[in-house]
Amino acid sequence: MDRLHQVLEGKPASAKALVDFDGTAFSCGELQMESAALAQILQNHGVRGGDRVVLVAENSVLYAAMVFAASRLNAWLVLVNARQSAEEIAAIASHASPRCVVFTHSASEPARAHAKRMEADKIGALACGPVYATKVKETETEPVSAGSDQVAVLLYTTGTTSAPKGVMLTHNNLLFSAGNSARFHGLTPDDCVVGVLPGTHIYALASVFLPAMIAGATLHLFARFDTLAVLALLRDGATRFPAVPQMMAAIMQHLHEAGEELNAPALISMMTGGAPLDPGLKARAEKVFGIPLNNGYGMTETSPSIAATHNDSPRDDVGVGKPYDWIDVRLWDKNEDGIGEIQVRGENVMKGYYRDPERTAEAMTDDGFFRTGDLGRFDEGGGLHIVGRLKELIIRSGFNVHPPEIEAMLSRHPDVFQAAVVGRMVQGDEEILAFVKGTDRLDEETLKRWLRERLVAYKVPSHIFIVDDYPAAATGKIFKHKLLTHFADRIAEKDAAKA
Repeated sequence: MDRLHQVLEGKPASAKALVDFDGTAFSCGELQMESAALAQILQNHGVRGGDRVVLVAENSVLYAAMVFAASRLNAWLVLVNARQSAEEIAAIASHASPRCVVFTHSASEPARAHAKRMEADKIGALACGPVYATKVKETETEPVSAGSDQVAVLLYTTGTTSAPKGVMLTHNNLLFSAGNSARFHGLTPDDCVVGVLPGTHIYALASVFLPAMIAGATLHLFARFDTLAVLALLRDGATRFPAVPQMMAAIMQHLHEAGEELNAPALISMMTGGAPLDPGLKARAEKVFGIPLNNGYGMTETSPSIAATHNDSPRDDVGVGKPYDWIDVRLWDKNEDGIGEIQVRGENVMKGYYRDPERTAEAMTDDGFFRTGDLGRFDEGGGLHIVGRLKELIIRSGFNVHPPEIEAMLSRHPDVFQAAVVGRMVQGDEEILAFVKGTDRLDEETLKRWLRERLVAYKVPSHIFIVDDYPAAATGKIFKHKLLTHFADRIAEKDAAKA
């Protein structure tokens, strides 16, 4: 198997594969026909092997058909969430130089708005909806390989700078990671999977969508996270619930405010990743759901999975489990506490950054390991613990402070739902700022007293802001690099009061 669309081959044609955002079910055979028809529509439009094709999408059968259609044509699929801004999409398109841009028109109002803004036309129709695309542009094609080293997907990662960084993932990268993920989690054709994570993100693409298709499971697609809709599917027999911590927090907040208990009679597995997991949230989720909350760790550049916990060996901490035995993971340049940079080598590691050989060279070691930029340590049992980011390290009064440690302690407070901690340079030092979401009983001084009783003084934030929301990605991952600008007015008020 050397192409993504081949995962559907050999599956029973009548087996249910996907349930669209509007409740329409598609069998494996119907999905194959949709993707083949879409490939023909795109080819007639002028898409060639080696072309980049941007898909502005939210979860839908059209998204799934597009993944397989691009595979059939040997085109590179550039996945972009429809909730991204016009400026963000323009920056990606400028860097990727796509042949055309396609939209999940029927699934998403933002996708329709982008399509209208970019003067897209209807170029065909499928059972799952109309196909809208911009006019083709003259672009250079990339070389096409007959092997599985052909680039399948180009994903642009969230970074702290405005410079686009396109991760080239091959068919082999994705098939290797997704196939091993399906086996690790024991997915079967009897599984009903909650497909609420955005398919334009590597977590959903390679750890949810493709594993479900490989295993012959049924994936229920949600165009957007909706607490009540997810609870309804859990009630109606969902067996697996992959999510991000923020989704778990939203569900528990709803149940708490509505005075309801969870009803998920068939649920056997819930998994989180894509963002740090707080121990307080983990404990509450396991109490509410009644099963272990498995934690995973990965990156776009590693397709994405590096390590994960499993129902067979649940943890009472927020460690991410042992690294998968089909890849190599090491800690580089460890300090006296055994903390070092996590580095990864294996068939899951990207081909490189598109049109950026310098960044690619910086990210890779001479012996083929990818430098994650994350700090970690191993416990005595071989479990991996994420300590923080090299670039997020706060140095306060000469002491090294890792934000996840403070976030974890804040999350243990019974009134805290989420917490995000960053550093800010001030004259002669770096101070710690915390942004906390929780019940209306929270106040700054209460939380500071809570922390002073549990942390050394230099780890207690200078300021704690009680917030209603965060600048966040479509997955719910908090954009930490935007916190200081997003809450600039409130920070300025604190500064003025202090002065």
